[in-house]
Amino acid sequence: MTTQGLILFAHGARDPRWAAPFESVARQIRQQQPQLQLRLAYLELMVPSLQDAGAELCAAGCRQVDVLPMFLGTGGHLRKDLPPMIERLREVHPSVRWRLHEAVGEQPLVREAMAATALALLAQPDAAQGAGA
Repeated sequence: MTTQGLILFAHGARDPRWAAPFESVARQIRQQQPQLQLRLAYLELMVPSLQDAGAELCAAGCRQVDVLPMFLGTGGHLRKDLPPMIERLREVHPSVRWRLHEAVGEQPLVREAMAATALALLAQPDAAQGAGA
């Protein structure tokens, strides 16, 4: 049994289709590291909550849980709402090491991938025909 867990923490939305990219990321992670205990969690409007996902990982035997906010930038939710949620997890599960990371959009690899994607789109002959065009 692994003692390491990962929570991908996203905002949540009323439309369940909104979560498809996050579910895809989770599938890719599971394919590459099937032994990793991984959960998606949401701030609002979707389940599970961060507290519930954290409790599931603790019940699965995790002793360290990394929380990666799946946000492009560090706005109010990550500055004001998330830190008390992490503190609550630490209080309820004191034997677990909780590590909160910067928003995924603040990670250098992600910024590089976004820039590369934007430049690749410019090279496509029908670049203006995407969503909203």
